[in-house]
Amino acid sequence: MKQYLRERFLKYVSFNTQSDSQHHSVPSTHNQFVFAQYLRQELVSLGFDEVQLSDKGYLTATVPATVDNVPCIGFIAHLDTAPDYSGDDVSPQVIENYNGKAIALGLEETLSPDQFDSLNQYVGQTLITTDGTTLLGADDKAGIAEIITALHHLITHPEIPHGKVRLCFTPDEEIGRGADHFDVNSFGASWAYTVDGGQVGELEYENFNAATAVITATGNNCHPGSAFGVMINAQTMAARFHAKMPLKDTPEFSADYDGFFHLIGMEGVTEKATLTYIIRDFDLTLFEQRKRWLVDLVEKYNTELKIGQLAIEVEDSYLNMKQQILPHPHIIDIAKQAMLNLEITPIVKPIRGGTDGARLSYMGLPCPNIFTGGHNFHGKHEYVCLESMEKAAQTIIEIARLTASEQVRA
Repeated sequence: MKQYLRERFLKYVSFNTQSDSQHHSVPSTHNQFVFAQYLRQELVSLGFDEVQLSDKGYLTATVPATVDNVPCIGFIAHLDTAPDYSGDDVSPQVIENYNGKAIALGLEETLSPDQFDSLNQYVGQTLITTDGTTLLGADDKAGIAEIITALHHLITHPEIPHGKVRLCFTPDEEIGRGADHFDVNSFGASWAYTVDGGQVGELEYENFNAATAVITATGNNCHPGSAFGVMINAQTMAARFHAKMPLKDTPEFSADYDGFFHLIGMEGVTEKATLTYIIRDFDLTLFEQRKRWLVDLVEKYNTELKIGQLAIEVEDSYLNMKQQILPHPHIIDIAKQAMLNLEITPIVKPIRGGTDGARLSYMGLPCPNIFTGGHNFHGKHEYVCLESMEKAAQTIIEIARLTASEQVRA
């Protein structure tokens, strides 16, 4: 199984599938569709049923049931990689029998256990890293490789009891659009799992409540030589506003269940400037308070301005899936038991981010998240452990088998 995972993953990361929030086509980048077409051909050649690729880039397929009267379940991963760091010409390095020392990435960059202590748990195993110039794409091409490998194993081993299993690979998850055109009814699963997590054992069914706030400063430009009493510098207004934001209520000072405000974009000229923040909190009450606090801060700042004004627009992105999953505890119990059966210790933790599953859970498809084996997503230090990928594929198989057990059907 490891060899199949390795070959698939190395092939998949050769496709540059970065999404782009500035484009409103679906998918947002054509390369995602190219990758989906390649995967469609692979799924057909491997014997999957009902292989379909929509004009929006959603790829679905089916593994027929070997046992009757069993819930249909699904596994979901995303085609795109993050726009945060280059995904062009990915040149992965395969480090066999990792020795626990720093790994050279390019000329001067390293992947070192001094900086990333997670590396210490992989001594003697096989790591796949970047070359220091791009991200790797384990988020989420590791998940795609694991789902295909696991479900193909079910096809070629009909002696393993399981119900109908569906897969879906979605576009544009990294820019928050992965569920926009997901057809829950035609997917037909009673529940699903996104395979989009990190280290071995991760099992997540809580995520941030999320919103985006765009603050616009409107100024007035003129020649600087005659600016007295006329010019209103929108960039200055925006910069002074950001200086009023709490210094430590930010991602770099938060962990676990802490929420934050995060400035993700600032641009402008004298005439107009914008600040874009994402707002995150696990607690819905605190989330609403954060949004209100930011609106109030804008209003207060406006009263202090002698000239010029700021405007704010706040838009919710997704909500914490916990409230949609807790009424269905067997979904979590099955995943936990699958891991325990494979001698994997479940690590139940909140997602400090979001997945397609967050929105899908509110669309009627309860959808927690399980591990892929990757680390340091969205940057040049990204890596994945091949043995962890194998455990993820085995977990998928075991979840399908357990779902067909007498205990679950009861």
